[in-house]
Amino acid sequence: MFSMDTLGYISITWRDAIDIALVTLLFYQVMIVIRGTRAVSAIYGLLLLIAVFAFSEYFGFYTLHWILQQFLGSFFLVVVILFQDDIKRGLSNMGARSFFKRTEVEDSFLDEIIGAAMNMAKRRVGALIVLEHHVALGDVVRRGVPLDSTVTKELLVTIFQVKAPLHDGAVIISHGRVAAAGCILPLAVGEQDRPEYGTRHRAGLGITEETDAIAVVVSEERGDVTVAVNGRLTSNLDKTRLKRVLRNLLER
Repeated sequence: MFSMDTLGYISITWRDAIDIALVTLLFYQVMIVIRGTRAVSAIYGLLLLIAVFAFSEYFGFYTLHWILQQFLGSFFLVVVILFQDDIKRGLSNMGARSFFKRTEVEDSFLDEIIGAAMNMAKRRVGALIVLEHHVALGDVVRRGVPLDSTVTKELLVTIFQVKAPLHDGAVIISHGRVAAAGCILPLAVGEQDRPEYGTRHRAGLGITEETDAIAVVVSEERGDVTVAVNGRLTSNLDKTRLKRVLRNLLER
């Protein structure tokens, strides 16, 4: 039986310390991966099942304990199958993330994007600007018209003019430059029945569900600016809030 005296025989070696640190780091990374995804609910469910499993063993509920033992044995496989898209996106983000280097974003770079977005919102011109983060968007860029141009307010406004040939697609900004325009993005699943979301909003949600990109959406119907990240929207952003949101996201 465990007693407080047992603690006197517990010793922690340097291997134990490294082991604990690695497990903590792994758990932290897993929580970052699943944050904001449906897998969070699955983790909560798993923790509840583990608690009931321990409870049934302690109090001798053998039938319940046996059933949970069989279920928990295959739970990991069930989670992988049900949440394979979330896991794939999370692993891509984890593999591309720099753990030690913090990205610094220049004010002039943000000012060009924000100036263009606010200009088009005021004139109710629709636009979709996608900023690549850690996960490369090479496949998306190849589906558009390559530009490799400096990011300027004038260029972005010109691309999204109503009669311009590339205004219906998305602009991809990669490594601080306009990589391509007229890009076709995947649409978010399950947003078809929400009338406040147009095709641009669904496309912005779609690309941010699959990657860690940040999408700036300008609505031609409402004349407002929205940021999509991790499959979620932050709407009605003014110039100051938009700059703060973009800086916080890009400097992670």
